Amino acid sequence: MDAEASGVGSDPSRTILYAQVRDGNPQMSIDEEDRLRPLNWPDSGGKVYLGDVAQAALRALGPHDPPRFEEPPAFDEQRWVLISRGNELTMTITSMSYWGFGLFNSCFINRIEIRGPYGLRARCVHDIVASLGHKPWEPSRVRKFESITGGQLAEHRAAWEELVSRANEGMSGEISEIEDMLRKLRGTDDSIEEILDSAEQAIDEARMALADRNAPAVERALGRAYSAIVEADPSTEVRSSEALAAENLLDEVPLVDLSEEE
Repeated sequence: MDAEASGVGSDPSRTILYAQVRDGNPQMSIDEEDRLRPLNWPDSGGKVYLGDVAQAALRALGPHDPPRFEEPPAFDEQRWVLISRGNELTMTITSMSYWGFGLFNSCFINRIEIRGPYGLRARCVHDIVASLGHKPWEPSRVRKFESITGGQLAEHRAAWEELVSRANEGMSGEISEIEDMLRKLRGTDDSIEEILDSAEQAIDEARMALADRNAPAVERALGRAYSAIVEADPSTEVRSSEALAAENLLDEVPLVDLSEEE
């Protein structure tokens, strides 16, 4: 989908998404440099309600610098614009009300703009959806939502789902690649079968984590599987160094002739 044409979706360099806020918490502080800080930060310059969507988005961004407010909140602590960078991505989140004069949490939406490599954007959006546990493109007021965002509800759904699917495909491909590596080693050496069994178990865990949309668990399981395969592969330095160490150990063990002992 062309983000320039409708204001919603992805192009080669940018993604624009809108999400319904359901919870205004957590409340946090703003320091003297307009950076987001934990609540009760010393010498803070004000307070802000971050909301569930922005909190999930910043977590999905991964390690990042303290987000900076381009437009700090004024009277309404839930109206603001902040920007953060991390993991080759730049994320700008705009919190705004779109109905009911902002009297309730459900009156607010977040506009999320992400710039950077498409694959990383997809993974970030995948993690946002997984963290929220609900469909962020489903608004409290459909017509108001469509009017202020300039996109139909179907467009919003497609924009989110396109990126989630792309992230799923990427992780599924990684699982398949490691599974192919495992398959090539099966039956080549009886001594490595136990190691390969542990790799296969980790691959199964990665698949289950992917089904649960738990990307960090997918990465951890694939890491275990890959380590086991590297250990089992006789062509890797791991196996070669282990064999060499065993040979050296045998060379260092002194031979004792017991035939002459009385």
